[in-house]
Amino acid sequence: MSYYNGLTVSVVKEITWLEYFNMEVAALVALTLLLGALVILVALAVGRRKEEIKEETEQAGPTSKKQDKQRSRKDKPAQHNFSHPLLAASLKGHSGNVTCLDFSSNGKYLASCADDRTIRIWSTKDFLEREHKCLRANVELDHAMLVRFSPDSRAFITWLANGDAIRIFKMIKKDDGTFSFKAASEDFPQKHKAPIVNIGIAETGKFIMSASTDTTILIWDLKGELLASINTNQMTNSYAAVSPCGRFVASCGFTPDVKVWEICFGKGGEFREVARAFDLKGHSAGVHAFDFSNDSHRMVTVSKDGTWKLWNTDVEYKKQQDPYLLRTVPCSSSDGSRVALSPDGRVVAISDGCNVSMFDATTGKLEEELRGVHSQGITDLRFDINSRFLACSGDKAIRVFHNAPGYRVAIRDMQDMLKKAQNEAMKQRLQLQIREAQSALDAAGPNADVLF
Repeated sequence: MSYYNGLTVSVVKEITWLEYFNMEVAALVALTLLLGALVILVALAVGRRKEEIKEETEQAGPTSKKQDKQRSRKDKPAQHNFSHPLLAASLKGHSGNVTCLDFSSNGKYLASCADDRTIRIWSTKDFLEREHKCLRANVELDHAMLVRFSPDSRAFITWLANGDAIRIFKMIKKDDGTFSFKAASEDFPQKHKAPIVNIGIAETGKFIMSASTDTTILIWDLKGELLASINTNQMTNSYAAVSPCGRFVASCGFTPDVKVWEICFGKGGEFREVARAFDLKGHSAGVHAFDFSNDSHRMVTVSKDGTWKLWNTDVEYKKQQDPYLLRTVPCSSSDGSRVALSPDGRVVAISDGCNVSMFDATTGKLEEELRGVHSQGITDLRFDINSRFLACSGDKAIRVFHNAPGYRVAIRDMQDMLKKAQNEAMKQRLQLQIREAQSALDAAGPNADVLF
């Protein structure tokens, strides 16, 4: 009985342990199944969410692109629109801001340079046409800040913004009458140590000038050999230029004077020296800029003292004769102001920020005010060689104006001369010139003959 009882107890224990084991296995299986189901549910949920995000992105995509385009259009500055009765043309070939202008001495071309790495050559005969075609010269790996035509109008010189040097381009005429442009194999050596203010080439073709803000003016030959260095002793240079006659170089700056030197050459064309010629003294503050008449017998200056002055520079300075002041006229000006004297000496144009004022040089009377010409400050201001047009730059466009004030002043001058003329041939010639000037004035617009 005891053995039987012991076996029974053993069997009972074995059965109890098996039941326990089976229960554990069942619980483990159930837990595994539960975890598997949760993993599957999570995966399904994640996948579904990805599909929803994808659908939302696809739906929002076109709208988002449209909004980006709208935003870019909104951020892009609006094109500056300008109109005026005297506006002859708006030249809009550049994609960057125009920094400099120059008319050729034969009157056929206008050169412009911009920070878009191009120089463009415009035909002046197209100014009054609807379309304004231009030829483009590319500036490799740089851009030109300044441009000046050669005396024969077959080449131009530029100042490179990054290269800090002069580069010469030749204009090669093709069979179809257009031009191609070829840069010289080497640029001039780098000699300036401060930012450049201007470059110029003498009408005689004997020298090139470059001037920087640190009172330095350099005189070069056409091959890039340095001939002379001038220290202007003006604290800083604000402007410098070569006279139209090709004899003189002048500069202005912090001091209230304009200083003029003669670049002297021998009979054989060899460089001799730089000789001090004369000074223009009379302003009470620094001079922004100046300009010459075409014959270099007149100069005009504009100063921080709020005036422009007209000078007679047709003097024998070697005999100690000084230029004498003809006129002082109040005007508005600011840092960066430019002044232009028409080649015939009849009109003075002055820039002040985005505005241009035109004066009768003889009387000092304000003839025209051109306000808001550009969206940015005016960078250059020039009359063409025939005194027909005034061109200025200040953004991506070039504005060309009829010189109506010049025609008005010319008509008044010739009418005064007609009253005094006693020779019949002289009277007929003056009458013809008056009719021609009146015809040009009428062509400039219906309001061109109305005095300001």
